[in-house]
Amino acid sequence: MTKYEFTGETKIVSGRTINQIRALKDVRPGVSVGDLGGWLESEENLSQLGTAWVSGTACVFGNARVFGNARVSGDAWVFGTACVFGNARVFGTARVFGTARVSGDAWVSGTACVFGNARVFGNALVSGDALVSGTAWVSGDALVFGNARVVGTARVFGNALVFGTACVFGNALVSGNALVSGTARVFGDALVSGTARVFGNARVFGNALVSGTAWVSGDALVFGDARVCEGKVYA
Repeated sequence: MTKYEFTGETKIVSGRTINQIRALKDVRPGVSVGDLGGWLESEENLSQLGTAWVSGTACVFGNARVFGNARVSGDAWVFGTACVFGNARVFGTARVFGTARVSGDAWVSGTACVFGNARVFGNALVSGDALVSGTAWVSGDALVFGNARVVGTARVFGNALVFGTACVFGNALVSGNALVSGTARVFGDALVSGTARVFGNARVFGNALVSGTAWVSGDALVFGDARVCEGKVYA
């Protein structure tokens, strides 16, 4: 049995005609037969199987797909060929597009954008005005929020935190319980791990490693093949 139908109500979003949906059965807790849902361009956008749902004024269009137990709500948009699946949630005014994937138990919220071929999965949270793009991954229990950027082929995972206006890009890795904040930049092939902190206007780049309990702050630069595993570096 199909779980939803189109109501006949339509509107135009980004030049596309999208259709409001209505539940034909009890889909999941909070979504009962007869309840109005969000907006789709076609039935291909939301699987008729599983408990996935689109609600509120959320829109899914283009070749985007929502399936599994995923939820898209609020005023969020999912479009392009993006996929949201597993137990993932996209809400607020978040945007997921391009060939991006949001899966597992990940959340994308606020005004965050995930696009390009980026991946957000595991228990990761991307929120605020954060941006994840390129082929970047945010995974595990990592949090990326504020105006932070994770781009290129960067990876943020474990319990890592990236926030403020910090940027992680290139092939950089931020992992463990590491924190990157303020206007800090981690890029190139740099690695920040352990319980390390990189903040202020610090720069970590090249093949540099900041790990252990090290702090890098102020206008400090750590680059080349430098290794900082304890203590504080600042300028």
